Amino acid sequence: MTYIVMENCIKCKFTDCVEVCPVDCFYEGENFLVIHPDECIDCGVCEPECPADAIRPDTEPDIEIWLEINTKYAEIWPNITMKKDQAVDAEDWDGKPGKLPLLSEQPGEGD
Repeated sequence: MTYIVMENCIKCKFTDCVEVCPVDCFYEGENFLVIHPDECIDCGVCEPECPADAIRPDTEPDIEIWLEINTKYAEIWPNITMKKDQAVDAEDWDGKPGKLPLLSEQPGEGD
């Protein structure tokens, strides 16, 4: 099992989860975070820290696409290990459905 970041993170990208990760397995895109599934130790401390409720175990149903997305981008985006200020409109995007087409493939700013 691993934890993965889901759709609700898109355009929210709160980084509270990053700060509590004991193995630094988060990677940052322009408007989304991912968890590297091979680095995640399944501790689950990140899940309750996400204000957008966007982190789930990979054992939930219909999660395959998000496992693929997390795996793909964790290989190319920079690692993030410290919390950053949230986007000014992050709370406006929280909970909005259908955000997958808005996922930017661009890397984040890094540390």
